[in-house]
Amino acid sequence: MPTNKANKVKFGLKNVHYALLQEGEDGAVTFAAPVRIPGAVNLSMEAQGDTSTFYADNMAYYVTSANDGYSGDLEIAVIPDSFRKDVLMEIEDETDKILVESVTAEPRHFALLFEFNGDQKAVRHVLYNCAATRPGLTGATTNKSKEPATEKISLTASPLANGNVRAKTTPDTPDEKYQGWYQTVWQPAVPGVGG
Repeated sequence: MPTNKANKVKFGLKNVHYALLQEGEDGAVTFAAPVRIPGAVNLSMEAQGDTSTFYADNMAYYVTSANDGYSGDLEIAVIPDSFRKDVLMEIEDETDKILVESVTAEPRHFALLFEFNGDQKAVRHVLYNCAATRPGLTGATTNKSKEPATEKISLTASPLANGNVRAKTTPDTPDEKYQGWYQTVWQPAVPGVGG
């Protein structure tokens, strides 16, 4: 029996965090502590996966669709240096404290945590296995008004080896799990619960 009311609408994006994905020798996936990305503007992720139709008896006899995760963009005010170093693997010069982008850098995978406000309660989400591309470089001159420029990262969220892609809170999520969402990355007690 539900104990809380479900949202009728959602609006607003906030509390965006990343948590580096770590895979053990046995294949077990854990995550580092989440790190906040301030200045979230927009998150737009499109579902990926094809539908396959098998025809028999002159009709669509069996239809299935693949879940290949999501792909899209995260727009933020300014990409924090911590993300550039931890995920994009930019290297900070020890002496001059300058970040250097290298052609040999292999970006790391991470979980993306975030929430959308609702009319009742914010819904918190995690995409478990994200990869990010380098952001572009843009800028424009200032004229009569100062419009802040934003930066955009293209993301791909793929399934973990156990099949899990994403998780989100519900109106009945226990308060301790809801409140601790940004302290550790929540994972099901039973691996591959959705997969």
